[in-house]
Amino acid sequence: MKPEVSQVKQKEQPSQQPQQRSQSAVFSPAYPAVVEEIIGRTGARGEATQVRCKILEGRDAGKVLRRNVKGPVKEKDILMLRETEIEARKLTHKKK
Repeated sequence: MKPEVSQVKQKEQPSQQPQQRSQSAVFSPAYPAVVEEIIGRTGARGEATQVRCKILEGRDAGKVLRRNVKGPVKEKDILMLRETEIEARKLTHKKK
């Protein structure tokens, strides 16, 4: 025997008022670096580009680093680096 619709208890739903959230986003600090030279392609399928870049601001301002960049990049582009201490390994060119 099925209960009638009026006898079935409806689940109480929480209030539909939106919760208040702060409108500001929190980002980790990043430091600008300008691409000085494109060294070559790297990665198993050549999906990354190794570049030399000079850090413009922060504790390591003026330091030149070798970094791997994914995506399109050209000289004089500005990269935003989250850290400026770790450097990419040098590319090794294997002779055939």
